[in-house]
Amino acid sequence: QVQLVESGGGSVQTGGSLTLSCAASGYRYRTYSMTWFRQAPGKEREGVASIDSDGRTVYADSVKGRFTISKDNAKNTLSLQMNSLKPEDTATYYCATGRPVPGPMGWVRTEVYPYWGQGTRVTVSS
Repeated sequence: QVQLVESGGGSVQTGGSLTLSCAASGYRYRTYSMTWFRQAPGKEREGVASIDSDGRTVYADSVKGRFTISKDNAKNTLSLQMNSLKPEDTATYYCATGRPVPGPMGWVRTEVYPYWGQGTRVTVSS
């Protein structure tokens, strides 16, 4: 049984940095992609960044150049380094894993991910 546990959320001021981590256990699907999503109050969950089994990454336009997704296969850990944080980055961040989906925007489809973490809250104050 796959379990994903996020950590590293917190409160920072505009321009600050945070690193989120997602620890995966029971994870045997080496071909799966791993993705960070976020959901702000009153808004839909949106894809932030994704990394496939070959290490290829993709980012939402809103975080390009500021966020970096990475993974440590030996430790089964997914990370999201977030720099130059803005108030609009305030949200609950979730990690998810599932089979890669064809197409340039397949990775943002929440319904293709069978496994999700419980989320970690990020608050950026101005």
